[in-house]
This record gives sequence, C-alpha cells and structure tokens, in this order.
Amino acid sequence: MKGIDVLTEALLACTDRQYTVPGFPITDLGTRVHAEMVINEKTALEYALGDSLEGRRAAVIIKNVGVNACADPLLQATAQGLIGGVVLVAGDDPDAHGSQTAQDSRYYGELAELPVIEPDAASCYSGVEAALGASEQFSRVAMLRLTPPLLDADVEHTPVKRKDGKGRLSERTWTMNGRVTAAEELYRTMFAWSSESSLNRWNGEPAGAGPAPGKTRIVTVNPLPGQAAGIRDVREYGRTFIRDHRGVLPPVPQKRPEAMEDRGYYRTFCHDCPFKGMMNILKEWNTATICDAGCSVLGMNPPYELGVASYGMGASIAVAARSTKVSLIGDYALLHSGLNALIDVYEKRLPLLCIVMKNDCMAMTGKQPAYDLLPYLRWADPVVCRAEDVMTLEHELVVTDRPRTLVVNGACPEGCSHETVEY
Repeated sequence: MKGIDVLTEALLACTDRQYTVPGFPITDLGTRVHAEMVINEKTALEYALGDSLEGRRAAVIIKNVGVNACADPLLQATAQGLIGGVVLVAGDDPDAHGSQTAQDSRYYGELAELPVIEPDAASCYSGVEAALGASEQFSRVAMLRLTPPLLDADVEHTPVKRKDGKGRLSERTWTMNGRVTAAEELYRTMFAWSSESSLNRWNGEPAGAGPAPGKTRIVTVNPLPGQAAGIRDVREYGRTFIRDHRGVLPPVPQKRPEAMEDRGYYRTFCHDCPFKGMMNILKEWNTATICDAGCSVLGMNPPYELGVASYGMGASIAVAARSTKVSLIGDYALLHSGLNALIDVYEKRLPLLCIVMKNDCMAMTGKQPAYDLLPYLRWADPVVCRAEDVMTLEHELVVTDRPRTLVVNGACPEGCSHETVEY
C-alpha cells in the first residue's frame, strides 16, 4: 500500500473529526478522509480544539505554510491544555515543488513544545495513533510531519488498536505563569517518552528520518530521543533539524504552578464596567462559555468562572461552535482574527451564540481606539443592544439551532482599570 492509503485508513480509524485546507502535498489526503473544508487553517485548528473539549479526537490536515496561519492557537493550546487528542498533519514540501516556501514545520515543535512524529514506511499507521496518544498524554496538539516521498512510497500496512486517552485543561485557579510552568513540566517528561518510544529503531549508522534512508530510524523528531546524541550521520528530508538538535537536554524541573491565591489576588472587570450586568445574567444561568483574549478572558476568573477555556485572539468563535456553543469576544478581537471563523460558522449554520462586547477600544492595552465593527457585521444580521438593557439581554442570551450574533454596547468608564481583588 502507498503511504497515503495507510495514513488515510489510520486517520479515519483514530480520529472522530477531520478538517482541512487544501494545498500540496496534502490535498488528496484531505479528500480521501472526507475532511471538512474550512475557511482557513486557524479556524480549522480552533474547531478541532472545540472537539477536544468535548472529548472527541480531531485531525487538522494542512500544508506547511498553513501551519503559520494557526500558530497563535497552536501555542496557546500548549499552555491551556486539551481533553481529546488533536493531531496537526503538516504536509511539508522541502523541494518547493508546489509551495511558496520550503518550510520545515518541525521547528514549530521546538517553538510550541509539541510532540512531533515523522513516520517512515514502517510506522505510518502506528505514528498516527502515537501522535494522538501523545497529544492526550501531554495535553497539547501533536504534529505529524508528512512529505511527498512518504505519501507516494510503498509502506507497511500494520494497523494498531485505537486507545483513547484524556488530557487535562490548565487549572482555572492558576495564573498565566502557573499555566506555563505546568506546561513546561509536561514538556520535560516528553523527553523520556521520545527516548522510550518503540517507533524508533536503533541499528547503527546512518540514521534516517521520514523517507530518508538509514539503518536507524528516528520517528519521534521532537523532542529527539536521547540516543540520537551519539549518532554522527543523520539523513533527513528538509533542513538539518535532527542534526542540529542532537543532545538537547530537557528543561530543568519546574516549581509548583503559581495559583492566583499564591499570588494573593485575581483580576476582574472594572468596578463600574457596563458589562457586569450581562456577566451576572450569564453567571445566574451558569452559562459555560469559551472566552477570547481581552476583557472577555476575565470571565474565567472569579467571581464569574464561566470560561471553560481560552485559546487566544479570535479563537473563541470556532472553539465554541464545536463545544459550549457560547463565545464571549471583544469587538477588537473579532475584527483582529475572529471574522473568518464567524463567516465559516454562518456558512455551515452551526448553532452558536456569539456575544460581542463592544466598547470601541482595546481595553487591555491602554484603551486604544478600535474600528466600529457594525459595518462589517451587517451580513450576520446581529442583534444590537445596550449593556444596560437587561430585558433584551435576558431574551437574547440563549443558544438556538442556528448561529446568532449579539452585539452589546458599553463604554469603558473613564479613569478606571481592571479591579484587583485580594484573597
């Protein structure tokens, strides 16, 4: 069987949802698994993260330059965590036969501290399951790096049993520093996982990765197994990632993740924030939300604690569409990088309540002015109301069987800043 055939079978067997944005060399793979077409790669990954929150496994099948488009939620997920496994299938094109660049996506593994698997002819099927298992074990997205020679090669057809695991979300009580600390500690343990993986095979020099020839086969390419440090001759397809990372040591052990109580305080909305009335209604109804960057992320903190997760700027819409069905986002974040996802959600008629907090500024960074988003939202036929309009809010803050956008207008009070509440 060809590599693409075995990978198709493995992805269909090991994941529950598949998303794609076509491009060489993974267009055919996305077609074969009947992956859902998505407006862009960032939205595709956000959909997958929403599936993960519901315990579903998901695959995102994109080409190398598409990895750049989803870099923000990719890195955010490392600190935030996930539940069901998410595998980012990155189709690299080192010879630039059908791409604008010869990008090597393995470097994102180093940047985002991801497990990266580059299967060879003997590990196409097992590599897919191993990537999903690593995603759940280390509570972050895993990457499966594919190149044209492997997709076209004759490979072994050796199915393995699917074994669903369960990742974890970062503790709501942790500070951002605490979340990063916990994620770093998990990354430290990933080095032992790589060194002990049965995907790698040690038979002397030279060592090969992916489609490159070699007696030794290195499949877990990030972090590299410790055994790779002693190998001089490394064959790889793309840049010299393995050669340059031999002997890299894991991070030093981390301290206990910092909680807000350890720090002595938490942050919440301004004392006179006009949106507090809306937040009180959501709190009374115990409405689980996906929070965005900006003021909306404060919905994860006391006294509201409604946010299940936050995967960065503009991410709440697509994540919520596959999980809680309620997105809380600011007007600037929506314009910044949320509109693509909202368009995709409306085109697919997914049930979602998108709550937009419209304060016409970037309140988290110094209240710089934001564009008026309403001219760009007319196609969505949004309901617009004042933050003080309790009657309208109580009528509109509901999820239906279709996408809906509620724009809530409120002006940030002059001279105020986010409240700091001591424990």
